[in-house]
Amino acid sequence: MVSILDATLREGEQTPGIYFDVHIKLAIADLLDALGVEIVEAGHPAVTPGIREAVAQIAGRGLRARVGAHARSIDRDVDRALECGVGFLGIFYCVSEDRLLDQAQSLSEAVGQIVRVIARARRLAPGLLIRYTPEDAVRSPFASVVTAAREAVRAGADIISVADTTGFMMPGGERSMYDFVARLRDALGRDGLSPRIAVHCHNDRGLALANALDGVRGGAEIVDASVLGLGERAGIVDLATLLAVLHADFPETETAPRELAVLPELYRLVSRYAGVAIPVNQPVCGQNAFTHCAGVHTQAAVRNPLHYQSLAPEAFGRRSQIALDHMSGLASLRHCLDRIGQQVDEGLAGRILQKVKEVGQTGRVVDETELGFIVDYLRRAGTDG
Repeated sequence: MVSILDATLREGEQTPGIYFDVHIKLAIADLLDALGVEIVEAGHPAVTPGIREAVAQIAGRGLRARVGAHARSIDRDVDRALECGVGFLGIFYCVSEDRLLDQAQSLSEAVGQIVRVIARARRLAPGLLIRYTPEDAVRSPFASVVTAAREAVRAGADIISVADTTGFMMPGGERSMYDFVARLRDALGRDGLSPRIAVHCHNDRGLALANALDGVRGGAEIVDASVLGLGERAGIVDLATLLAVLHADFPETETAPRELAVLPELYRLVSRYAGVAIPVNQPVCGQNAFTHCAGVHTQAAVRNPLHYQSLAPEAFGRRSQIALDHMSGLASLRHCLDRIGQQVDEGLAGRILQKVKEVGQTGRVVDETELGFIVDYLRRAGTDG
């Protein structure tokens, strides 16, 4: 089974220029909960008092989802998070050779710090779900990742997150997330340990979703995502696209039915207050995601949308659309006329199509409202003539 950790309110706010006011964060958290994500990562409370207030309010909202906080592997970060009353705590600490060298620290010293902080968090909050993330795990020595993960689990961590912090991984080769996750599970299993494995994939090479799915195939049970893929640099896995693929292609991984029809409302909300437009060609939630345009496409799609769709839009609160522009033919026009309840003869239909194509050549699409205006105009013009 695969659980979703939504990081819009934490990783998403690491997108340059994005900040959500507390009341907007609460609205986003409510929609994420209605959608059915298992973990809402609400922020890093040690960063600002405003973030701390938002995390505390979301944690006290009575959501079905676990509300989580982010923390460095230091006591004051953990204390700020626990003061918020969260049910999930993500602790991160990098064990790459370069980072340890920068900090003049040996691996054993780093692991000692990780163990002490996790064990203390476990003592302070016995029911807490704790995740340890060896930041930049995939570019760190594998043996170091295993050592840190093993001791973190023994200290009380429930989850180990494989962080592709720089979007470095690539399916099907030596940098496969499938292989990394499978090897990590096997290595920990040989020590009698079976934490849940999470994957956190950045999109620097445009492969975040592919790598996350590779991780799922390798045995990952939690995937981090965000609305619109918001996050550092090129962001992380896009939430709607991930859910669409899991729903359609990995049904055996779903923990419970999700209310996928919530996605368009969630995306509109985040887009508005993040100041980031939803690309028209964005899968699932983009304006054109289920819109057919070219004449040969629309003629087939009118008869059966699945001729040119592999996802059912109704599952996501959407419906198939036919775009009327310079590419349109009579089949698509007739379909749209039926939708607005207009019956016209062949001669008028030809004139309407000609007008639609003229408008389309200006770079504009004729929507159903404008189509009604065109019908009325040409019908009257024909009468007057």
